[in-house]
Amino acid sequence: MTRFTGRVALITGAGTGIGAATARRLAEEGAAVVLTGRRPGPLTEVAAAIGDRALAVPADAADPDAMAEVVAAAGERFGRVDVVVANAGGHGLGAVGETSLADWDLALSANLTTAFATVRAAVPGLVDGGGSVVLVSSLAGLFAGPAVAGYTATKHALVGLARSIARDYGRHGVRANTVCPGWVRTAMADEQMDGLAACAGLDREAAYALVTRNTPLGRPATADEVAAVIAFLASADAAIVSGAVVTADAGASAVDLPTIDLV
Repeated sequence: MTRFTGRVALITGAGTGIGAATARRLAEEGAAVVLTGRRPGPLTEVAAAIGDRALAVPADAADPDAMAEVVAAAGERFGRVDVVVANAGGHGLGAVGETSLADWDLALSANLTTAFATVRAAVPGLVDGGGSVVLVSSLAGLFAGPAVAGYTATKHALVGLARSIARDYGRHGVRANTVCPGWVRTAMADEQMDGLAACAGLDREAAYALVTRNTPLGRPATADEVAAVIAFLASADAAIVSGAVVTADAGASAVDLPTIDLV
């Protein structure tokens, strides 16, 4: 497939997991990719595996000045940015009463400000070229899990941010959509599964089976599967799709949870 030939994509949180898988997928389909994240090592490894059409620019996506520099570096190397995939995030554990103001601010910064600062830096170029934005939220952007107040609130906010971008810049040819993955096999999820496994006397595979047992497909996603959904939304195949929320959750959001114990 060559859906992204001649296009330039900026991906945050691109060193591991969904971000790295998305960078590889877009590059395979012809894109030049700009990878950013706070850890230089993983970014460099992913970029090296992709080759000359990849540029690694370490930065904190929550820092507006740093993201302006990343966009400038993309412009200097590849000429512009056509696609933004805002994938950075990951903080916000604890119920409201257990969440300090510092932890709340960290959740806002990691999950919401990262997307805001990235898109804001890229908007001028997106408007010029009729670009596409994909914000990576979570099922926590649609539903509340236990004791993840900061994560849930900020992932919900990403849906509103994408819709605001879609409304404000649609007449300039800019599309914005949100992807909400469920459980995905990533290094971060592996750590969570290992914690659950230790508490429940299970191994990692059994822990994944436990948390996905009530989903219609009965398994977690792979990072590559989520990357394929992101690639579709970012491509011209989704030219009429904007302001949408797409779940990539093995069918979890289709389940009527109160009826699970009845069957």
